[in-house]
Amino acid sequence: MALSELLARIVAWLRAGYPQGVPDTDYLPLLAVLAKRLTEDQVRQVAAELILLGALPADRADVGVLITKLTDEMPRERDLERVRAQLRAGGWPIDEGWPQASE
Repeated sequence: MALSELLARIVAWLRAGYPQGVPDTDYLPLLAVLAKRLTEDQVRQVAAELILLGALPADRADVGVLITKLTDEMPRERDLERVRAQLRAGGWPIDEGWPQASE
């Protein structure tokens, strides 16, 4: 099975940094660096689902639940904020109790 170009670059980066193999204590920090973030399509998908469900004004909990359903992972703060920005850009209401990242 051929690796995608991105995955091949990641493997090459790991091999260059760890020519003797990855030590047990370095697995978690490496996974944190390689953590997945939502694609732009997924951000739009979460926003569209909130609109479709009528879950407006949207709040952090609703967005987090949909991200978890989509990715099978806990939502990352930056992804929550990206969905919030997508909804705001479309003129959709946001729960006032949902502070912006800078607040």
